[in-house]
Amino acid sequence: MPKGTIRRLISDRGFGFIRTAEGADLFFHRSELQGVDYTSLRDGQEVEFELARGRDGRNQAAKVRIAQPKGQETRVIELSPSPPIAELPPSPPMVQ
Repeated sequence: MPKGTIRRLISDRGFGFIRTAEGADLFFHRSELQGVDYTSLRDGQEVEFELARGRDGRNQAAKVRIAQPKGQETRVIELSPSPPIAELPPSPPMVQ
């Protein structure tokens, strides 16, 4: 997944630009953010993204999220199924 840094945020319009490692600037819209609120982004913050083609045919960033610090990969933990619950004996009839 490509990485870049937030270069500029246009807060009142809900979009910004990411500077790629190659030096290109990519547009991104706040609707493409994953797991982060637009208002918490800061210029210079490192992000990961996927490349997508915009309606105008130009490249833009999609599925933008905060980059994981080096050495801290996201781990998936598999849970083993729970043992079956023992069946309870039938309740005695209620006496009135």
